[in-house]
Amino acid sequence: MITDKKGEAAVSDIEQWANRITTAVDEKAQASVYYDADSSTYVLRLAKGNRVLLFRLSEAQVQTREREEECEKTLRGKIKGLSS
Repeated sequence: MITDKKGEAAVSDIEQWANRITTAVDEKAQASVYYDADSSTYVLRLAKGNRVLLFRLSEAQVQTREREEECEKTLRGKIKGLSS
């Protein structure tokens, strides 16, 4: 589980998690997160230089212990895609 918080309250936890992984994969990449209440998803923004990639994680993904590995795999793949 990335966080047990919901909505806006979870953004800080998810952003810390994302930046920890992002920095480990590519020191030049940065992650930021915001909550989209209309779709109940967290929008992750990965940036490296002038390249930006956006993707979403659902509340269920970030709040389910068994899905953290899946989220990390997705994030790592997106970071590598951003770097190519």
